[in-house]
Amino acid sequence: MQAFVKIKSGSYRNQEVRDEVFPLIKQFQLGSKGGYITVDGTGRFGKDKIRVTVASPTDYELVEAPEAPVVASQEDDEAVIARIAERFDILDDMTKAVLNGDIRAMIVAGPPGIGKSYGIESQLEKANLFDQISGRRVKSEMIKGTATALGMYKALYKYSDDNSVIVFDDCDSILLDDVCLNLLKGALDSSKKRRISWLADSHSLRNEGIPDQFDFKGGVIFITNLKFDQMKSQKTRDHLDAIQSRCHYLDLTLDTMRDKILRIKQIARTGMLFEDYDFDQIQQDEIIDFMTENQNKLREVSLRMAIKIAQLRKSFPFKWSALASTTCMKSI
Repeated sequence: MQAFVKIKSGSYRNQEVRDEVFPLIKQFQLGSKGGYITVDGTGRFGKDKIRVTVASPTDYELVEAPEAPVVASQEDDEAVIARIAERFDILDDMTKAVLNGDIRAMIVAGPPGIGKSYGIESQLEKANLFDQISGRRVKSEMIKGTATALGMYKALYKYSDDNSVIVFDDCDSILLDDVCLNLLKGALDSSKKRRISWLADSHSLRNEGIPDQFDFKGGVIFITNLKFDQMKSQKTRDHLDAIQSRCHYLDLTLDTMRDKILRIKQIARTGMLFEDYDFDQIQQDEIIDFMTENQNKLREVSLRMAIKIAQLRKSFPFKWSALASTTCMKSI
């Protein structure tokens, strides 16, 4: 009996495969360039045996045989760019709502290097500038990198007032620490009074005059590269479900290589990506085309990589592509 598989997220020869059903030939395998499954691609790609790249077995599922293979309609590039831009517009609006105290907490999930932090940081800088001009204490801060449970407790206390906001950026270690998670759950609780306690003895808290419990009235934004529903540990997933239930959860849905390339194109169109390099449109297109053609060879596909290549394009106008091939691509 023929088995069928629904691919939730994958790609074949740089073409996105999302929510499409194919006859299954062979399940998940690891090759020299990553994971893949083998399917009959006759209906979509005109080939009866293709390897569709998937990150892990969770990116597809076995399904009952359809009357005919179902092929989802594909978004064209402009539709994808519009979808991405809309998500980032929502991110800006939600950040403003947290800063205004209308929303208590938000989680922003997406792959690294696609500009998750940029919009949020810009909104924080605007809010802090108004406070500085008015001579008021700055009410928001972005914390990047690793944070201990005690450090997190101190940060929450510092920004515990109304309309204060603390942003944890790329602090994924917090999500793997039980004490940090419990503190975070307390800060995000939906009850009217959010009381946070530190019951362990701490000289550090006493020396800094920080009480062992306080009411948190501020807002929290958590920026992460992790997909909450793809964590392997059931214990961690249970904790994250409790966090997610207390927050607005915004997944930027940049899950494929194509999405990332189109995000770079979208930012380039705004003029912000290469604004420091005085490039004309042809030069900008050369960089984007180089990344598109070499997307599977680059060390990463991200806005940061676009800037690295732009730096080479500016410094070495006649041999930048050769240098980028050497310094920005994986060794084969």
